[in-house]
Amino acid sequence: QVQLVESGGGLVQAGGSLRLSCAASGRTFRSYAMGWFRQRPGKEREVVAAISWSGGDTVYADFAAGRFTVSRDTVQNTLYLQMNSLKPEDTAVYYCANRKYSGRYYYVREYDYWGQGTQVTVSS
Repeated sequence: QVQLVESGGGLVQAGGSLRLSCAASGRTFRSYAMGWFRQRPGKEREVVAAISWSGGDTVYADFAAGRFTVSRDTVQNTLYLQMNSLKPEDTAVYYCANRKYSGRYYYVREYDYWGQGTQVTVSS
């Protein structure tokens, strides 16, 4: 089994920054890609950013490009999301997810394991 544990969420004022972390563990952990997703109140879960585990190729949602940066530490099996210039509309539960095998890694349905999520609240 694979465990994904997010941390780093919290309350921040608009314009501020947060850095989310996602620690991956488990005997069967392997990763082709990992991603950050978010679910805003009353909305469906959506991609924020994703990264291929070995090559570090990244993809971003339009709202995240230029403000957020996804990165990973393949030794520590940790995924990061640096979020800058936060806006109230970024308020959401942020999830990390793992895709084990090769393939696309942009959509929710393409991921195999999920963390429990961490709340990010941006006040105006």
